[in-house]
Amino acid sequence: MLIKRSPDLRESDVTPKELYLRRREFLAVAGSTAVAVAANGLDFTGPSTVAAQNPGAQKLTNLTKSPFSTDEKLNSYKDVTTYNNFYEFGLDKGDPAKYAHTLKPRPWSVVVEGQCGKPGTYNIEDIMKWAPLEERIYRHRCVEAWSIVVPWIGYPLGDFLKRFEPTTKAKYVEFKTLVDPRQMPGQTEPALQWPYNEGLRMDEAMHPLALLGLGLYGEVLPNQNGAPIRLVLPWKYGFKSIKSIVRVRFVENEPLNTWKQQQASEYGFYANVNPQVDHPRWSQGSERRLGEFFRRKTLMFNGYGDQVASLYTGMDLRKSY
Repeated sequence: MLIKRSPDLRESDVTPKELYLRRREFLAVAGSTAVAVAANGLDFTGPSTVAAQNPGAQKLTNLTKSPFSTDEKLNSYKDVTTYNNFYEFGLDKGDPAKYAHTLKPRPWSVVVEGQCGKPGTYNIEDIMKWAPLEERIYRHRCVEAWSIVVPWIGYPLGDFLKRFEPTTKAKYVEFKTLVDPRQMPGQTEPALQWPYNEGLRMDEAMHPLALLGLGLYGEVLPNQNGAPIRLVLPWKYGFKSIKSIVRVRFVENEPLNTWKQQQASEYGFYANVNPQVDHPRWSQGSERRLGEFFRRKTLMFNGYGDQVASLYTGMDLRKSY
């Protein structure tokens, strides 16, 4: 989930036009729809629905249910896979689902380098077997003021990073996305400086909530959601959860992430969800859950404060945004 920098950000990027225009219809039918669903036991997010929408996807089995999961209602598979920020395939929310078929997530490898004892090139098939896969249902908050609940599959990012034996000089870890305009046609446009680049402090990366994302809804990641390997950081705005990773580097100094490089006055390195710090062009105090009409209050650290607030003790989160 990334964000638009340009000053011509449309209101529809925060509340889709079609939802706004249909608000009276929504209010009229919401009650009857809820009753019908309850009466008939319909499940718009279950395995049969997922299989019908993406029948060729590789299914993942023997998944462990994570205690870190929220009990909030999931967004539908359609929501999760058709409303995305992935500028490598276009600037509109629907572009990744339309154009990401050009991405080839197999074969795939990840280069690991920098301040670590075991640098090298590692195959995605091996990476997926390094730890038991688990399902984690996380809520997410995009800096554009919309939110979503996703059933991710992966394993702790810290388990992944420890395998490379980072040295005491490794204070940060940097991640880079694939650069290949043949596979990612959006990279022919100067929307961002390619490759997409992100980074974390080592203690953030090692936190149990940080997830190495390898799938969702019981299947491997769809291309538009960052196949085949991405980060999932639920207490940070979505642009920190970098997609389609090909390079990991352990470094001593804070890396320059893409959106700070693009517009440092609007997007900082930490990107912690903080409703008390508005974006220069809109409030971060409330959000719209995808699929809902009414807005809800944004929670500090996206509601994960009990788990992660200690990472930032003594920091001024209005300045280190």
